[in-house]
Amino acid sequence: MTLQYPRPASGLIVAAPSSGAGKTTVATALMAALTRHGLRVAPAKVGPDYIDPRFHEAATGRSSMNLDGWAMRPDCLDGLIAARGTDADLVVAEGVMGLFDGAPMAGAVDDGSTAALARRTGWPVLLVLDAARQAGSVAALVHGFRSFDPAVPVAGVILNRIGSGRHANLLRRALAPLGLPVVGAIPRDAATDRPSRHLGLVQAGEDPALADWLDRIATLAETHVDLDGVRALARPSRIGGAPAASLPPLGNRIAVARDEAFAFLYPHLLDGWRTEGAELTFFSPLADEAPDPAADAVYLPGGYPELHAGRLADAERFRADLHTAADRGAWIYGECGGFMALGDALVDADGASHRMAGLLPLTTRFDVRRLHLGYRLITTSVETPFGPTGVRLRGHEFHYSTVGAEGGADRLFEVEDASGTRLGAQGLRRGRVIGSYMHLIDRD
Repeated sequence: MTLQYPRPASGLIVAAPSSGAGKTTVATALMAALTRHGLRVAPAKVGPDYIDPRFHEAATGRSSMNLDGWAMRPDCLDGLIAARGTDADLVVAEGVMGLFDGAPMAGAVDDGSTAALARRTGWPVLLVLDAARQAGSVAALVHGFRSFDPAVPVAGVILNRIGSGRHANLLRRALAPLGLPVVGAIPRDAATDRPSRHLGLVQAGEDPALADWLDRIATLAETHVDLDGVRALARPSRIGGAPAASLPPLGNRIAVARDEAFAFLYPHLLDGWRTEGAELTFFSPLADEAPDPAADAVYLPGGYPELHAGRLADAERFRADLHTAADRGAWIYGECGGFMALGDALVDADGASHRMAGLLPLTTRFDVRRLHLGYRLITTSVETPFGPTGVRLRGHEFHYSTVGAEGGADRLFEVEDASGTRLGAQGLRRGRVIGSYMHLIDRD
């Protein structure tokens, strides 16, 4: 069977009443099954997330883009939304947290919720329900989500973690008076669960059984979901426009670290830098590769240096050439995991200290853990590649490691949370080496 589709590309949003309902698995299963049936699926993820989009990409063979109404300026967001429908037959966007969960609005155009993106685009919402412990009450839940905001078009339901055919029938009968299509009833299957760790799911690229998992969930979707019914729910977006550049490039030729320790990269940033004329090269610190010697900037993104501290400590060539880049005046920028790697030492979960690059006077600790999570309003305290002192940026913070010690260096940012509460000075600058725990998304 090859599904039929109109042009231009229509879209829909896979959402849920809360986190933990299985929407990542269901969204990825739909992407994989629809791709298997000949559709060119353009995946997307609502909000700040590095991990889920990599599963989308494995399922579809196409880049997945983050769409963030809180952290992105309207022209940046709208351009990315419009671009999702280019050279695609269907856009499938996975929501974030619960449908109406967002951040305080402190000057933002919207709260970053899945509902806000549905209002903006007009893409219908396909609501994934964890029905494992529900029967008739499911109707009240769906009625509430459907009627809470008429501008959010809840158009269909997928029942997830069904116990039996009888259970599915009970739920369908309860929902029938609402007149809302139930396009799928997916049974419980422990084999579809994904392993997790401290920042979420284990990364797609680290799982040797990923292809088998994708095959299994695609077959589940084919067997238990009306794929034609899902496709029929989709509608074209109301948004048009070209993507706008977000952050200025770090340099003209940027060496970007990319491996399992430095995997947290937002595609819209890299695409924007290329659009602005920057040339990008990639290298692996874990493989002891050096950054491009011709680069005038080096970017160490976030990831999991705390899980690979021993290998990074042994990466002598990487460390030496990073110092060479600093000596020739290249900008070197590390965020979150990259910030940790630029310090003097990283203390792992067992309390062992590992030598890092030594370009910033910093020791970070993973044996002393505290969750830091949320959107951030950021103001530069010094000159950076993003502009002079006082540039306003938006981003987020998500880590468990802590700062054990900091030495003499300029502070990089003044930071507030999403509600405008001041969090103080954060990050460091020494010469043209800069870093902080902030993940930058866009200008303010």
